[in-house]
Amino acid sequence: MQDKYNHTDVERAAHSHWTAIDAYRVTEDAGKKKFYACSMLPYPSGKLHMGHVRNYTINDMLTRYLRMNGYNVLMPMGWDAFGLPAENAALKNGVPPAKWTYENIAYMKKQMQAMGLAIDWSREVATCDPDYYKWNQWLFLKMLEKGIAYRKTQVVNWDPVDQTVLANEQVIDGKGWRTGAVVEKREIPGYYLKITDYAEELLQFVTDDNMPGWPERVKLMQENWIGKSEGVRFAFTHDIRGEDGTLIGGGRMYVFTTRADTIMGVTFCAVAPEHPLATHAARGNAKLAAFIEECKKGGTTEAELALKEKEGLPTGLFVTHPLTGESVEVWVGNYVLMSYGDGAVMGVPAHDERDFAFALKYGLEIKQVVLVDGETYDYHRWQDWYGDKQRGVTINSDSFSGMSYKDAVGAVAHALEQKGLGERKTTWRLRDWGVSRQRYWGTPIPIIHCEEHGAVPVPEKDLPVVLPQDCIPDGSGNPLHKHEGFHAGVTCPVCGKAARRETDTMDTFVDSSWYFMRYCDPKNADAMVAGGADYWMPMDQYIGGIEHAILHLLYARFWTKVMRDLGLVKVDEPFTKLLTQGMVLNHIYSRRTDKGGKEYFWPHDVEHVLDEGGKIVGAKLKNAVGDLPVGTPIDYEGVGTMSKSKNNGVDPQDLIEKYGADTARLYTMFTAPPEATLEWNDAAVEGSYRFLRRVWNFGVKLAGIDKDAALASVAGASSLKDVQFGKDAKALRLEIHTVLKQVDYDYQRMQYNTVVSGAMKMINALEDFKQHADAGAQVALIEGFGILLRVLYPATPHIAHGLWSTLGYAGTLGDLLDTPWPQVDPSALVQDEIELMLQVNGKLRGSIHVPAQADKAEIERLALASEDFQKFAAGAAPKKVIVVPGRLVNVVV
Repeated sequence: MQDKYNHTDVERAAHSHWTAIDAYRVTEDAGKKKFYACSMLPYPSGKLHMGHVRNYTINDMLTRYLRMNGYNVLMPMGWDAFGLPAENAALKNGVPPAKWTYENIAYMKKQMQAMGLAIDWSREVATCDPDYYKWNQWLFLKMLEKGIAYRKTQVVNWDPVDQTVLANEQVIDGKGWRTGAVVEKREIPGYYLKITDYAEELLQFVTDDNMPGWPERVKLMQENWIGKSEGVRFAFTHDIRGEDGTLIGGGRMYVFTTRADTIMGVTFCAVAPEHPLATHAARGNAKLAAFIEECKKGGTTEAELALKEKEGLPTGLFVTHPLTGESVEVWVGNYVLMSYGDGAVMGVPAHDERDFAFALKYGLEIKQVVLVDGETYDYHRWQDWYGDKQRGVTINSDSFSGMSYKDAVGAVAHALEQKGLGERKTTWRLRDWGVSRQRYWGTPIPIIHCEEHGAVPVPEKDLPVVLPQDCIPDGSGNPLHKHEGFHAGVTCPVCGKAARRETDTMDTFVDSSWYFMRYCDPKNADAMVAGGADYWMPMDQYIGGIEHAILHLLYARFWTKVMRDLGLVKVDEPFTKLLTQGMVLNHIYSRRTDKGGKEYFWPHDVEHVLDEGGKIVGAKLKNAVGDLPVGTPIDYEGVGTMSKSKNNGVDPQDLIEKYGADTARLYTMFTAPPEATLEWNDAAVEGSYRFLRRVWNFGVKLAGIDKDAALASVAGASSLKDVQFGKDAKALRLEIHTVLKQVDYDYQRMQYNTVVSGAMKMINALEDFKQHADAGAQVALIEGFGILLRVLYPATPHIAHGLWSTLGYAGTLGDLLDTPWPQVDPSALVQDEIELMLQVNGKLRGSIHVPAQADKAEIERLALASEDFQKFAAGAAPKKVIVVPGRLVNVVV
């Protein structure tokens, strides 16, 4: 055994052992309790970051702990390999996205293996593999058959220079991120999935306590995104006719509102820039036409529009209020989405904050129609009570005055129904999922376009439609348009005539919506999922970042329900428990350059400037950087998420090479609970490494003693009953088993930071133990260190494996991989004697040791006979003795 801890040798030996025995291959076993633990699959961007290290170590600790507790545990891994970053890298480097992606996968896989993760690599999937995305295509066709998938036109961002569709995040100030060209809004056909058909069920499961293993804030985020609203849909009538002489919209402009109680306060209406009334009005109004074109340069999502300043122009058109008969002016508003409801809203400035600001900006009438007792309305300043539904009572509303919110809504809805102009309706914020992407690096949509038969599904026998891997995007649009091999020989499945392939690819959220199912049956060429999914699903523990709390999780839930309804799986929800781990943070340092840009500095080049109280108030360079000398003042921006762009990331590979994977794992687990953010601290990393050296050094001491007899005793619980433990050995066992009891509880609740704290208490107790030659002391020592190694093993498997094997534990207790988790020995928690604090006249004067079962009289006798009492009583007679059981004795003299 090496005298000094050499992490490189220790970790290399452990990896060789695990590889030789194929340690982490998992098969279905009906005789064992199953547990499926999975981390969200990473995008293969090139290198792991510390967030990955933390995420996967959490999963790994859970996996190893449960395996030692007899579970059949699956921990798989794959790659979310399609997507825009690969295309951007191809543009930058002139290489096919496939080459860039597979090289990154190979490197990141090597890093994961270096971390010692208990991953079953036989189940590895990459979403860019045709064997995987074949099933994206297959299920898409099944959804098409069922009407869950359908085709319609969609509004997209179009870069006229690159001739391509841009994602919303690629539009900066209305211009393309790469070309700077003014982005156009275009309507093009695309495919959608009817997630709205599942809205009620998706909402029910997050609101009816059906998912107790999910964080409440994640469930609330999903609830808000689904956005169920109950209200009234009604029409403003008009006689506006189009160029063909017919009434636009049949003479009705529909709106939806949850505040029908305020209908008498309508002073204007606003329509989306794409609304037919807006288009009609713009034909003879150049200013309005220009405004509408400007609106089309903005975002296409509700979230984006919410952040924009609300702007509008009058159309010169008027509609008729359905209850009063008054004329209501129609405006075009940049905040109205054509894709939401009917693309029009009623404006009630007095009781809607957005409308209030709009009315003040453009001098529109504000008409109060709701009163809250004791409040005074101010027409120049918004107050929150203006929108209060609970306390409000209608006023200035003719026959509807004096009503509560609920009564007024009912009465207004009834009146509109009687006129044939409205009805109660439930709407949803959730929109059908548009899965068409006008980009190359993704799953080809399995459609063939025929001049005679239109969009025709690819026959199942011809799946997968394979994406060419030799394309290099050049910024001139989707390279699939020009790829002869992709289109060569394509004929219509219906008539056999020459046709062309669909060149749109699927949204990459499709890939990540079911990959966890494929892990269960990764090599099945004949079915999307099979018996493996029946065994493993639902997933018992899902781990990932809070940034995926809405879309990814919502789409995965939807996809699971579709698979269930198609008879592929038997579960309603995919994930039983969800843990959203905290971010890894580090200090950020920067300075403004002469040109006004920002230059960031690595933490290792910087030292803090502190005030008198030790608070960081600035920073300066401790190393020369470029032309900047040592001592140059720079800005301290506080802590933030690790990022390559801000030079505050820590490369896990550097950390592993310097300190070892076990140190990296231990540090990320010890520093903060899994759900909390972790602020990077180099000194704490050093501390984790020093702790592992202490563990190794203690193992070196044990290597020099004869352990065979002690190991034999430890190997069987019945053998321990025959061991005679002395006072010190009992004290050691008490400490070890007391800590073990807490550690086991912490493992069960995944509070891994306190698990590491417990391991530190154990090594302290072992180091403080005064070794004796008697057999009981040897057994207590060997037992205690064996418990420590098993407690540490899920967090630091390499060093635990090395010491376990070298010191002979493996020979008697078996390979650490499957050694049973240590059990608390109740007899070790039974104390022969206890320590009580001794007070004289209420002041602490020492302590006494008494038999654990001593009665009050015996405790009094021992207290009065103790040296400490004799010393501080100074011969005074005791007047009263107060015993607080288990805590103290107070002698009054």
